[in-house]
Amino acid sequence: MQWLVEPLAEAGFEIETGIAGLETAFRATWGPSDGPVIALLAEYDALPEIGHACGHNLIGTAAVGAALALRDACPDLLARIAVIGTPAEEDGGGKIIMCNAGVFDDVDAAMLCHPRNITTVNRGSLACVDATFKFYGRQAHASSAPEEGISALDAVIQSFVAINALRQFFKSDVKIHGIITKGGSAPNVVPEFCEAKFILRAITVEELAAVREKVYAAVRHSADAVGARCEIEEGLIYAERNNNRALAALFKENLVSLGLEVSDPPARAGLGSSDIGNVGQVTATIHPYIRIGDVSNHTPAFRDAAASEAGLTALNQAAKALAMTAYDLAVNPQALQAVREEFEQWRANKASYAHTS
Repeated sequence: MQWLVEPLAEAGFEIETGIAGLETAFRATWGPSDGPVIALLAEYDALPEIGHACGHNLIGTAAVGAALALRDACPDLLARIAVIGTPAEEDGGGKIIMCNAGVFDDVDAAMLCHPRNITTVNRGSLACVDATFKFYGRQAHASSAPEEGISALDAVIQSFVAINALRQFFKSDVKIHGIITKGGSAPNVVPEFCEAKFILRAITVEELAAVREKVYAAVRHSADAVGARCEIEEGLIYAERNNNRALAALFKENLVSLGLEVSDPPARAGLGSSDIGNVGQVTATIHPYIRIGDVSNHTPAFRDAAASEAGLTALNQAAKALAMTAYDLAVNPQALQAVREEFEQWRANKASYAHTS
């Protein structure tokens, strides 16, 4: 975080750190207080063991680069540029916590550019939640007195079986994956405590709610069936992505002007999840991608690509496209109005749906 904040502070940006109660979150702002607020989002968290295999090292630096370019090239820009540092995207939902704290309430448009194996805009994402299932049984000798025990591991195994049985009744967009994180310490001891962690995904938060209800019921019944007790610890809910198409169109035009070939977004298959979906519930937001090579995210090959010359080239291209799009919004009130009208219409439609459903 400090490496991102320091050049912004040196350029005269107003710096706030520790925002929303997150030690490594920050907001750096520059520009007139009465202008539209355009947020460039910085991500910078890495993956355990594998490092920057999702390229967040490029996301944060591209946002900072775009802001510094605007500051230098357009010192009289009639907009307030905010670089917002958003930690813990991969695990922790930093942007969700920041949304709940009102960090994005004054933002008119927000964007970041993510490295990938394709350059595209308007790619969606799935709503998502992680859940930890904790099972409590009773310890006993597995051979001499098994009747005195209650196997927490049996509750885990039955939960996997029950969840797998549910899959045929879910839509194809629903994704469920889990692991056993604690399965006992010795095979001759009936485990008294076991734990499993799952991630549940669906196309919308509303559809995810139905998945959560059924999965959690299956887990509780599995524990009851063997006499164990179950506790469910649910993480923050990642909303599906709400791409603002008017804003995405501006970004695409700028990518093309930089000489990049922009592909149509892939179909729903292969979608992941991101907490920027929650930002899109609060303000007009985009999450475009820029190609750094023919490799997939969350792999050692992608980590290496993110630190390569191709990664550096993509960083510069992303920074330019972000700066150009922010400039478009600042100097073209009609463009900003179109972006805001689309978002307000989306919000009204969503509120109407929630009221009638």
